[in-house]
Amino acid sequence: MTGAATRRAPYPLVLAGLAALVVAVGTLGVAVGSVRIPVGDVWGVLLHRLHPALAEPTWPVVRETIVLDVRLPRVLMSAVVGAGLAVCGMALQALVRNPLADPMLLGISSGATVGAVLVVTAHVTVLGAFSLPSAAFLGALAALMLVYFLARVGGRMTTVRLVLSGVATAEVLSAVTGYLVVTSDDPHAAESALRWMLGGLAGTTWGMVAVPAVAVLAGTVALAGTARWLNLLLAGEEAATALGLDVHRFRTVMFVLVALVVGTMVAVSGAIGFVGLIMPHVVRLLVGADHRRALPVAALLGAAFLIVADLVARTVIAPEEVPVGILTALVGGPFFLWLMRRRTA
Repeated sequence: MTGAATRRAPYPLVLAGLAALVVAVGTLGVAVGSVRIPVGDVWGVLLHRLHPALAEPTWPVVRETIVLDVRLPRVLMSAVVGAGLAVCGMALQALVRNPLADPMLLGISSGATVGAVLVVTAHVTVLGAFSLPSAAFLGALAALMLVYFLARVGGRMTTVRLVLSGVATAEVLSAVTGYLVVTSDDPHAAESALRWMLGGLAGTTWGMVAVPAVAVLAGTVALAGTARWLNLLLAGEEAATALGLDVHRFRTVMFVLVALVVGTMVAVSGAIGFVGLIMPHVVRLLVGADHRRALPVAALLGAAFLIVADLVARTVIAPEEVPVGILTALVGGPFFLWLMRRRTA
């Protein structure tokens, strides 16, 4: 056992601590805003909704409306998207064996954004309510496969080639998104498209939470079920193949899964970058690189992080809001540069 491993906190304690952190920052996210609501009232409203006998209503009706219909759906969406981005980032870094991999840096979020914006600006309704998430998924998958194809030359893939391929693809897709926005004749559609480009959770309703929540939960469970194979990939493609893993097929299936989860999230939150880059590194410091332990921790840590980021985004210049994607970029950009410098040192 290494010295680093012996210094880590027990795994159950880490899980319990992070779960408590999610509850704490979630409570704060519901309580804090343009109208401050006491924490006691927040929990009173929730308990009363679970069962009237659990709490006696002593708060104004308007507070209950703010808690249940305005802030709680947004906090839950923040948790879902943060968890999904962190888990997808963790999986991507194993799949491409590169600690710089991230849904935004690899162009996945940009591809999903193009799909979503195309549906909005062109008013595509072929699949009804599923048109937007379907287009986002296809865009994410196409972008990921393109980056992987460009970065892998002669059977090898370097860090520099992967990052450059991802950044170049993301820039091209961002230009496509910008073109769709400026040529749109519908001001409302253009405004919605800008929201996806910057990333934000404003206007979240209960009806928007269910689909991404199911997608993230199912995706996390599926990735956790492949944790052993993800661990094998960390040892190298040759070692994984020798132990019975069809690396090409496994990567293809996992890319589709990651694109599905990311596309579903982008359809409701827009492109929020760097969460999938930062969280895996923190997770490995807490519990190591074993994905059987790391993926659940990544989900909890990502949820807590994005809840806090969204809280800051909607309160730092209140009553106006800063798109949460801008805040995550302000944090993640310097972190990415530090990682690049560290790896090239």
